[in-house]
Amino acid sequence: MPFNVLVVVCLAYVILLFMVAWAAERRARAGRVSWLRSPIVYTLSLSIYCTAWTFYGAVGYAARSGLEFATIYLGPTLVFVGWWWLLRKLVRIGRTQRVTSIADLISSRYGKSNVLGVIVTLLAVVAATPYIALQLQSVVLSFGVFAADTPAGWALPDQGATALWVAAGLALFTILFGTRNLDANERHHGVVMAIALEAVVKLLALVAVGAFVVWGLAGGVSDVLDRIAASPIAEWEMRPGRWAGLIFLSAAAILTLPRMFQVMVVENADERHVATASWAFPFYLFLMSLFVVPIAVVGLENLPEGSNPDLFVLTLPLMFDRGNLAMLAFLGGFSSATSMVIVAAIALATMVSNHIVTPLWLSLREGGARAPGDVRGLVLMSRRLSIAAVLALGYLYYSFSGGSAALAAIGLIAFVGAAQSLPAMIGGIFWRGATRVGAAAGILTGFAVWLYALFLPSFGEGGLISAQVMAEGPWGISWLRPRAMFGIDGMDPLLHALFWSLSLNTGAFVLGSLFTFPTPLERLQGVAFVNVFDHDRGTRGWSRGGAEAEDLLTMSQGILGAEEAQNFFQAEAARQGKAGFLPDSTPDFIERLERRLAGAVGSATAHAMVAQFAEGAAVSVHDLMAVASEAQQIMEYSSQLEAKSEELARTARQLRDANEKLTELSIQKDAFLSQISHELRTPMTSVRAFSEILMEPDLPEAMRAKYAEIIHEEAIRLTRLLDDLLDLSVLEARRAQLNIQVANLHDLIEKAIRSASETRPERSFVYHRDLPSEHLAVYTDTDRLVQVFINLVSNARKYCDSERPELTIKVRKRGAKVEVDFIDNGSGIPKKSQAIIFEKFARLTDQARAGGAGLGLAICREIMANLGGSIAYLPGQGGAAFRVTLPVRRSMAEAA
Repeated sequence: MPFNVLVVVCLAYVILLFMVAWAAERRARAGRVSWLRSPIVYTLSLSIYCTAWTFYGAVGYAARSGLEFATIYLGPTLVFVGWWWLLRKLVRIGRTQRVTSIADLISSRYGKSNVLGVIVTLLAVVAATPYIALQLQSVVLSFGVFAADTPAGWALPDQGATALWVAAGLALFTILFGTRNLDANERHHGVVMAIALEAVVKLLALVAVGAFVVWGLAGGVSDVLDRIAASPIAEWEMRPGRWAGLIFLSAAAILTLPRMFQVMVVENADERHVATASWAFPFYLFLMSLFVVPIAVVGLENLPEGSNPDLFVLTLPLMFDRGNLAMLAFLGGFSSATSMVIVAAIALATMVSNHIVTPLWLSLREGGARAPGDVRGLVLMSRRLSIAAVLALGYLYYSFSGGSAALAAIGLIAFVGAAQSLPAMIGGIFWRGATRVGAAAGILTGFAVWLYALFLPSFGEGGLISAQVMAEGPWGISWLRPRAMFGIDGMDPLLHALFWSLSLNTGAFVLGSLFTFPTPLERLQGVAFVNVFDHDRGTRGWSRGGAEAEDLLTMSQGILGAEEAQNFFQAEAARQGKAGFLPDSTPDFIERLERRLAGAVGSATAHAMVAQFAEGAAVSVHDLMAVASEAQQIMEYSSQLEAKSEELARTARQLRDANEKLTELSIQKDAFLSQISHELRTPMTSVRAFSEILMEPDLPEAMRAKYAEIIHEEAIRLTRLLDDLLDLSVLEARRAQLNIQVANLHDLIEKAIRSASETRPERSFVYHRDLPSEHLAVYTDTDRLVQVFINLVSNARKYCDSERPELTIKVRKRGAKVEVDFIDNGSGIPKKSQAIIFEKFARLTDQARAGGAGLGLAICREIMANLGGSIAYLPGQGGAAFRVTLPVRRSMAEAA
């Protein structure tokens, strides 16, 4: 097949993946996610376990080592069939704790220790980098197979350049569809659907090649069995120790590889999908392995001696002029490599961003989390740069190794490295006494042994470890030889490193945990993890402290984005029975907020940021008693009491707020009546006094005209006040006559600004607007809506106490509603006054400063209610901020 055709087909396939990912993202944004979250898609996403190393390498493995290749499939099968309850527990923990990665899981379990997160992140990056390089090599080699006999113009000029282009393309795809959302718990529907498609392609490709080999090149199943019996594979002898070790290693990999944890736990939308995957995924692995041995046997028979058995899947169809089948096989291998790299890059970038970049940036920034700033932008940018850096490391490793034998064997070596997280993970979810000191000691010990005994020696003698050290040990200490540690010689190097790294890892973990005592937060997290099915709500670790809800909202907006943070706080306020955007800073609320932030920046970073506002992660005596208690009846009774206590507290909170509001309104009512009587008496007194003067017969004409003008002005003033009172009464009774018509929102805002400019015209005032966003058609009573806008702009001009006053007007369309925010840069409205500013008796300033009866915001509230919209105070914006919400559609406006 011409190489140019291969390039065109490859590009078309990549475009197809982009289209599938884009369509899935679009459906997810529209809320149509039913089939995106199906158990079949979830199962197919697990296929990233089958990388190019298994797609190509399993055949080569079988050709060299017989049935030993089956161990890489048996390990995951045993986990999903026999230990699926363990997977379900991991998924439940991931959901309740909003875990974003395996580093986040371990960090969260051990007291939300970011140090542990950093250790696991570095381990994962080191173990995954050569594995990513292996995927790049497989793609380059498969390109090379097609380019071998092509004209010079299409031959690959440089394999390194091809690897670079592949790495760049994968980085672009991953950045586009893997960092669209900050919250790592928000599923990457586009990526998952693309991976599901690739899973189908690589399965079809391998089965198609297998069918061609069995029924096209051989004479059917019986003939293939005879050929297998006569091949060198039949002479293979199973070594029980290596067989058991490899099964264990592949089982550990399915739990600890960052990419598997990403799709298995983080991307899981329903833990019931694990039950489906417990049989469907092993069946998928069975189909992937079904034709491995036949392809290996027929390839050894038909291809020239010395041919690379790793490429039999490609070279067999090409040898027999089956170009289309070879193209399908190429796409299968390409899918195996790219799906692994994409998910691994997302997982590793999330870990690097959450546990290294963001904590480092916060520690270096003056004020930490309290300082204003766009943390959301930082996290997104750090994830994108981390994706590029991870793929760049893979490319550099590929270039450095040059496709050596070390790279070909790196699959199992990477598995051993990833498995160093297993003792801390399993111990953390089953042993409440495990501590972060033990976890750190275990992982560091295992990591060091793996590097010394397996990873560095894999580069060959004279590589990174000298031949003398390999033969005699460091400083001549023979029992420290990398492949004969503690005097055990003659053992398989892979099993030798696996045994000693995990043995010393587990020993250090257990001893470190036994000789140290967990902190209160570790105890709480231990209960939440070990008893996750009994305590689905988790265990609280925050005391009532100095956290102000408005400060927390300001911080959350910098991480989650303004809209998402405001929606979360508004929902929490509603949960507490309060209106508005600011809930009470209860321990439950702070815990839920921390978990929500953990989905964006990781549990350790989220805990550290919230701790800067709250008075530490204090643990009450009640909490410690709950941790110490292990009787299920006591737990259930405690849970019932807690629920009743929360309900009583919520009711008491509502009564307290209502009483405070009524008390304040009573005071305001007296002030209002006094103000109204003053407002009525003043013009009436003027009218009466000057009317009496006008009755004088000898009054000069000039003075008569002057006094008549004063009477006229006072009458207008009196009429205006009475009109406001009458208008408010009509609006409250919902008897206002509305003139609904279509209008351009931009024109209404312009009109309001011009009219409000009469308020303190001598004062310089700057407006910030996004004019294109304002050009929206709205169906409303334009006069009434302009009246609301004028009031808000006038209030900003009156009361904004900034030396350089500014007003920002933001317009956003949200479905069938339009939101218009008016935000000034002053000191804002005090928290205690925010709940009553829309009441008709409320006045926040004295008469001399206000200059009116204080009915403006009360009228605005009633106008918006009559128009089918709303007006609310928006806290956490730095100054006074109001949000006007109105319907867009004519039917909704007329219905209102």
